[in-house]
Amino acid sequence: MSKLIPSAAKIFTGGPLTKTAAPVVVKTNTNYSTKSESKFDIKPYKLHKLEKGPALSATLTAEDAVHLYEKLAVLRRIETASGNLYKEKIIRGFCHLYSGQEAVAVGMRAAMREVDSVITAYRCHGWTHLMGVSVAGVLAELTGRRAGCSRGKGGSMHLYGRNFYGGNGIVGAQVPLGAGLAFAHKYRGDGGVAFALYGDGAANQGQLYEAYNMAKLWDLPCVFVCENNGYGMGTSVDRSSASTEYFSRGDYIPGLWVDGMDVVATREATRFAIEHCTAGKGPLVMEMETYRYSGHSMSDPGTSYRTRDEVQEVRQTRDPITSFKEKILASELVTPDQLKEIDAKVRKEVDEATKLAKSEPEVGVEELAGDIYYRCLEADVRGVSPAAGLTHLEVAPRQ
Repeated sequence: MSKLIPSAAKIFTGGPLTKTAAPVVVKTNTNYSTKSESKFDIKPYKLHKLEKGPALSATLTAEDAVHLYEKLAVLRRIETASGNLYKEKIIRGFCHLYSGQEAVAVGMRAAMREVDSVITAYRCHGWTHLMGVSVAGVLAELTGRRAGCSRGKGGSMHLYGRNFYGGNGIVGAQVPLGAGLAFAHKYRGDGGVAFALYGDGAANQGQLYEAYNMAKLWDLPCVFVCENNGYGMGTSVDRSSASTEYFSRGDYIPGLWVDGMDVVATREATRFAIEHCTAGKGPLVMEMETYRYSGHSMSDPGTSYRTRDEVQEVRQTRDPITSFKEKILASELVTPDQLKEIDAKVRKEVDEATKLAKSEPEVGVEELAGDIYYRCLEADVRGVSPAAGLTHLEVAPRQ
């Protein structure tokens, strides 16, 4: 049987628009499953102003199962490495981990097309990798090294890639920007859909509703995705929101609730959302109910506003990786040997990227004025004073 193995990881040094090599399918004689596909049931969706939602079952091929499991494992491993690097004081500043929420990003990305665009908040490490940046490019950015996708100048909250517009550090600010991306897709007529992700903590921001209004007035191909992980910083959704049905918050915009711990459900919901938007029906609000294992950031232990038992219960009963692993093993799409091989390969890739993220040098001071503008018209850049001017430098040519 065929299996999906990514090509060797490349150091990401070419700026935010560089793409990594596509995965390569190779033959193997290892003891792999011979079952080619299987059907999985999906927890019922909740609908708002929709006559029909996504199907309540979906088919996975063996190749799908391998690919999805591998990406889930990579994202979890990246965050484990990030947490360790922060504790070693090699990652400085802020660091917000995505562990527990991997099924949202992996499932969505599996359904997206190359023309689609994404903008999200500051839990963006995994999204950056899924949108084409190597593991080394992500971790080196977090440690502030030149091999990072933003040359080490963006850090944990400001990572970018092709059709990926960040990591944004201001709560909720990415949502109107996402509406702008959708406007660009419609203006260009390229058929793309923009996905603007935000957390339940940002869901009460006024700018969201302004973006909803414009998106509906102009029928923009925009999917507003609320990643409801239960807590806005240390405040539970029940304490912060008079209505916790975030999928219905768009009022006049149709909405969809999704089990965000099920990678198959998130993939199918995203396919439905793309079909909705590309059919000219305008925007959609999608709530992904998920959970984060870590605190809001690394400075938050995450145990003062919830119990350790609560976190442990989710790990044991709803973990997106463990539950998916059990499903694909039970359906005979993969074998234990196959998953062990994937785990070993992922561990090796992330460990090597971690070593590079520690050893690569930082950029020099000459890059203080590097890549500030695209197609720079005026090269002179003001420094800390008018007498200490800088000259704009193009470091990473756009492709």
